[in-house]
Amino acid sequence: MKKHPHALALTLLCVMLSFVIYSCGNKNAEFAKLTSKSTGNKVFKQMDPEVLAEKIKTKQQSMKKNFRNPKFMQAYYEQQEFQPVMLQKVFAEKQMDSLMAVLDSVGNHGLSPNMFNAAKIHALYSDMKDNKKIATVEQAYASVAELELLLAAAVSDYSDVMQFGAISPRRIYAQYYTETKRPDEKSFTATLDAKDTKAYLDSIQPKAEPYLAMQRELKRLSTETSAANEEAKRILIVNLERMRWQNKPSGDKYVLVNIPDFTLDVMEKGKSALKMKVCVGEGRNKDYADKLVEYDESGVKKDRPFNRETPQLNSLIHSVQVNPVWNIPQSIASNEISKYAAADPYYLSNNNIDVYQDGKIVDDPETIDWSEDGAAKKYSFKQRPGDDNSLGKIKFLFNNQSSVYLHDTPAKKAFNLQVRAVSHGCVRVEEPMKLAQALFGNGNQYQTIQNAMQTGQPQAKDIALPNKVPVYLTYNTCWLDESGKLQYRKDVYGLDIVLYTHLQRLG
Repeated sequence: MKKHPHALALTLLCVMLSFVIYSCGNKNAEFAKLTSKSTGNKVFKQMDPEVLAEKIKTKQQSMKKNFRNPKFMQAYYEQQEFQPVMLQKVFAEKQMDSLMAVLDSVGNHGLSPNMFNAAKIHALYSDMKDNKKIATVEQAYASVAELELLLAAAVSDYSDVMQFGAISPRRIYAQYYTETKRPDEKSFTATLDAKDTKAYLDSIQPKAEPYLAMQRELKRLSTETSAANEEAKRILIVNLERMRWQNKPSGDKYVLVNIPDFTLDVMEKGKSALKMKVCVGEGRNKDYADKLVEYDESGVKKDRPFNRETPQLNSLIHSVQVNPVWNIPQSIASNEISKYAAADPYYLSNNNIDVYQDGKIVDDPETIDWSEDGAAKKYSFKQRPGDDNSLGKIKFLFNNQSSVYLHDTPAKKAFNLQVRAVSHGCVRVEEPMKLAQALFGNGNQYQTIQNAMQTGQPQAKDIALPNKVPVYLTYNTCWLDESGKLQYRKDVYGLDIVLYTHLQRLG
């Protein structure tokens, strides 16, 4: 009798499904034997794959508040049908001890093993090898489910920290506007899907020489105990974390300002082609009174920046203004300009400052009673170009939400100060024409800048940079200089204190 073609197709489908079910079931059954062999505990042979999957599912729900990425974890295990995929690989490759060694050694990165539940993983695996502590199949299910999830979380967390940092800088800093990549579901899944987990973790160890140099120094300092060493260790710990953030300058050419060092470098092909002093915004820790300790009364340091601090950001320098007019910010007008004008009726005219009301210039600002409360808020102020203009004769423009820029200054003596945190937030550059030359080259546009300066008059249009140059305003209190020596600087804004406190809370 000839079979109907649909019946034949159905028969083939049933055979295929039976094969798949048998294969999966057989593989899961092999896990019970593998776990028994890895732990030396026969009770694990009694585990049923379907029951174990339900135990992992239930445990995942009860533990989700403890996971760094609970949504990613749930989505991943749902896709894996709550099978013990991590332990399957680790036991098969005999990697349990080597993975725990990785977690135990995170102190070399300035981190605590507690961040990854290393002690708990040790204890749980140790108990699994003791047939008196894990004596029943119910205990076997519970221990495997917990170890599977703890190890998956530890491996994924370690991967996140090594590749993206333990803390998001945007979360802890009020004035942080630098593009910084953070882990996502794709990076999470790639970690847990790695065929060889130990090899994967070894591959993501940061390999940049500055990072390795800080690691070596941290290890050296850990052998000796002194107040100075403890302070240096903390500086290394926070800067190792900064090194892990995915926000580093890229490209053949960029401008780098390091706020704690009060310097600017024009970097070309990884080396400084031009270096000069800068003055940055005044900071809350200008006198360096506060050290790397928690100094907030609640025990949790919060970032409360002084309103003159230069923000951390990255952007593109797109043009320059020659002989700029300074549109004086309202905060400076209220807190400084109006007070000077109240004390000296000729202060405004002597400093080439015009006063405007409703967009029209005020002819006789000397007649205004500047001592009256809120007087400055009724007016706007502009300083005309000239030798005493606070912006000097040139400013370098880049888009940012903090309204800061690089600029010249008539206050040259400030560059002789050791602590150059003296501005209102913008960055004053010591040698603006050398910076312009480094950006524009020696061609026609640079000549245009020089000619415009000589006129002393504001230009109708900004002078555009043909190729925009990235600029990074950064905050690093430790780095490796070009001679291979680690440089340390003091925490002028207290940002080390903020970061160190948050790192300590993780461990």
